Amino acid sequence: MQIFDTHTHLNDTPYAGKEAEYVEAAKRLGVEKMAIVGSNAALNAGTMRLSEQFEHLYAIVGWHPDDSKDYDQAAEKLLEAQLAAPKTIALGEIGLDYHWDNSPREIQRRVFRRQLAIARELHLPVSIHSRDAFEDSYPILKEAHVGDFGGIMHSFTGDAEWARRFLDLGMYISYSGIVSFKNAPLEHASVRVVPDDRLLAETDAPYLTPTPYRGRQNQPAYTRYVVEAEAKYRDDTPEHIAALTWANAHRIFGLKETE
Repeated sequence: MQIFDTHTHLNDTPYAGKEAEYVEAAKRLGVEKMAIVGSNAALNAGTMRLSEQFEHLYAIVGWHPDDSKDYDQAAEKLLEAQLAAPKTIALGEIGLDYHWDNSPREIQRRVFRRQLAIARELHLPVSIHSRDAFEDSYPILKEAHVGDFGGIMHSFTGDAEWARRFLDLGMYISYSGIVSFKNAPLEHASVRVVPDDRLLAETDAPYLTPTPYRGRQNQPAYTRYVVEAEAKYRDDTPEHIAALTWANAHRIFGLKETE
């Protein structure tokens, strides 16, 4: 079984100095490739470092809505340089977060639109963070014609109807450990409507640890349990879900499966 963790934060503080151990632990559970995701200047730098250090770790860089208040011309210039690196596979995570509101909403929307424009110009897919903000995220993504350059609804928490709406924009839907929780009926319903060629799996580690390790710190290895949960609620096998999410990850990121 080969598994691709399409969204993880091995660049975050809990893993500092122990990244190689977590990469090896992931391999033992079949997680052979990872997209390491940034969100601000420091985490984007860590993303780039890890993608250069490890063969099968790839970079996603961008400015998270929580940090959008700090996005300026200097940040954009550095971001564009990072996006040009050979192992950068997407722009993210970007979007809207109306739960924490750590940046003013108007700034969040402006920076979101600006990064979508950059992704369109560079023809790079985007990894989307949308928390309590589907009503605003959807029209912005539609206006940007996200299907022209590709997008992923990361750690999707919507119902089946919202899944269909984002799928209609040409997007992929990625589930985190939440889909394994017993009290996640929206995710259990929506994961069933995602076509085989649009489904992805992720950990969002160190957050959202799946069952059976819920309550502990998450790690990329646990993508295995996300795959198993997706299989359970789709009446499928983990082997088939692993294979199709592996193929889908390579397609959306423009990678060869042998790379």
